[in-house]
Amino acid sequence: MKVLVTGGAGYVGSHALMELSRAGHEAFVFDNLSQGHAQAVGSCPLVRGDLSDEGQVESALEQSGAEAVMHFAASAYVGESVEDPEKYYFNNVVNTLRLLRVMRRRGVDRFIFSGSCTVYGVPERVPIGEDWPVQAINPYGRTKMAVEGVLADYARAYGLKYASLRYFNAAGAAPDGSIGEDHDPETHLIPLVIHAALGKRDSIAIFGTDYPTPDGTCVRDYVHVLDLASAHVMAMEALDERAPMVYNLSTGRGHSVRDVIERVKQVSGRDFRVLEVPRRPGDPPELVGSANKIRRELGWEPRCPSLRAIVETAWNWHKEHPDGFGG
Repeated sequence: MKVLVTGGAGYVGSHALMELSRAGHEAFVFDNLSQGHAQAVGSCPLVRGDLSDEGQVESALEQSGAEAVMHFAASAYVGESVEDPEKYYFNNVVNTLRLLRVMRRRGVDRFIFSGSCTVYGVPERVPIGEDWPVQAINPYGRTKMAVEGVLADYARAYGLKYASLRYFNAAGAAPDGSIGEDHDPETHLIPLVIHAALGKRDSIAIFGTDYPTPDGTCVRDYVHVLDLASAHVMAMEALDERAPMVYNLSTGRGHSVRDVIERVKQVSGRDFRVLEVPRRPGDPPELVGSANKIRRELGWEPRCPSLRAIVETAWNWHKEHPDGFGG
């Protein structure tokens, strides 16, 4: 299948390119490179453009001959979304509507959406299932909720075949070291801790040590980025038979902030300063998902489920690329 991958030069999108190639599909990247990296797309054709320009989107769909779209292009910083919600509603909702409109014009009816566990807000208990209420507590999560509503309406009205994949904490890097995580600014815990191990940061901060968790720090469900990518490919291949689909992508295992710090110390063999500071507003104590639905229906299984293995791939990438793709 020919697939247009929006945001394909970004972290999860670039790993999806690897999985698409492995599965025998032909990927084309559409990215404005505001957050992504041209080096991350490898040999895949890259069309530089912006979703706000429907003409550029239409040209990319025409050039690629795409039969499906994987949509990763979005603004994705929770804190920034609180400070500048307009940016998030335009980039994440309005631009998705533009993309869907061009797809309809060109008769492309298969769509894989990069969703998020932020739609669940602060859960009352874990693990979280897909049938739990969606009650996002920040603009970023609400934009993901809004797009899911759009997709359901488009499926009913226009026959759109879609899958929305609500993933938990993406982590790790390609085992061959070719691509990995390179954000500016970096907000994800594992690369931040690795930066401390590499001496790129003076210390790492633990925000809150009094949560109702086993060691008092926040607990999250870390999923290897290639496992996320493989789920996108599996869902795309099942669209004609199973759409619409909404799945969690998670391991069902929670790891605390202290767990992550300890694993990085073990893998790197390095020590670094750890600070304990007050909680940040809005951090749920525990976010762990159940992926039983996608396991049952599509047979998806994480190939790299352990935190240590995830950290090892991330460490290898950052050690060899201390300045990311720019280095």
